[in-house]
Amino acid sequence: MTVGVLREIKPDEYRVSLLPTGADILTRKGHKVIVEKNAGLGSGFPNEQYEKYGAVIVDSAKEIFENAELILKVKEPLEQEYPYIKEDHIIFTFFHFAADRELTIKMAESRASCIAYETVQRDDMSLPILIPMSEIAGKMAVQAGAAFLEKVHGGRGILLSGVSGVEPAEVLIIGGGVVGTNAAFAASGLGARVTIIDNNLDHLRYLNSIMPNNVRTLMSTSYNIRDFLKTADLTVGAVLVPGAKTPKLITEPMLKLMKSGSVIVDVSIDQGGCIETSRPTTHHDPIFIKNEIVHYCVTNMPGAVPFTSTIALNNATFPYTLELCQMGFEKCVKSNPAIRRGINIYKGEITNKEVADAFALEYVSLDKLMKN
Repeated sequence: MTVGVLREIKPDEYRVSLLPTGADILTRKGHKVIVEKNAGLGSGFPNEQYEKYGAVIVDSAKEIFENAELILKVKEPLEQEYPYIKEDHIIFTFFHFAADRELTIKMAESRASCIAYETVQRDDMSLPILIPMSEIAGKMAVQAGAAFLEKVHGGRGILLSGVSGVEPAEVLIIGGGVVGTNAAFAASGLGARVTIIDNNLDHLRYLNSIMPNNVRTLMSTSYNIRDFLKTADLTVGAVLVPGAKTPKLITEPMLKLMKSGSVIVDVSIDQGGCIETSRPTTHHDPIFIKNEIVHYCVTNMPGAVPFTSTIALNNATFPYTLELCQMGFEKCVKSNPAIRRGINIYKGEITNKEVADAFALEYVSLDKLMKN
């Protein structure tokens, strides 16, 4: 199989979808790897490293699309890439379809096979490719929140840890999954008082058993969210419904409950965001202020630490990439349930129900399509 590695063109995205060592393994197994020039440079992997391990460097994305069957990316295709995507392509990347109707329609029209990193799911319901990026985003949420609480950035001018004689900040984390857990560890490690709100009582019991004493857990109810918004200095939106658009748990009127200059970091923004007032931002222009509340809603947070996140991402993606190459698409899909769950669009049809429901579009079972 010919594997194409694109240079990311999303603003402030420096990750790359395949490491040189991955190119080495693929080429040794008889596959061809073509890499767009400087695709790995932002992550610290120059063209020469790819060439050393058997990859071919090409000058443009157009050459990748014209020659590769399996297209590897980190982030979703952008408008300028749409015309190149064809029916015989397998595209393996973060799509986050439920947050983008146009992308969903365009990929369906292309008839390409779209495997979304974020919905590759094991039988135990874990999300092996999303997990490492969620770990990074959770830690970064606190790092960013702490910075934007500074007065020079529009925040309250409060130090998360506090100091002798001055109480620490209050951190509210909505969602106790991988993002929320990592955010809680980071915030509590700095000395903040942390509250995690989640709707899974068993998981809250687990979190209660592993978290330090400055972390408390609460059941997710509208009352609890409203009550703790009143005291929170930093609120982290860490809600995830796999594949689906994120529910809005904080409405615009609820911002009036919050202290002026407090900060919201909406990590859920890739799937539409869990705060009604959120809108996507970039690393170069990361915040906006709405109703005196600082909003940080960067859609590719791990892209700011590309060396760490590229290696973490490839640790998770490469086994699936290798399996797709070794077995071929259809055989791999039939034998690997995790990859099968990752397919959101196939032969022009939406095969992920949550994505179809997000836009009231027709859902077609992958089983039905693969029998034809």
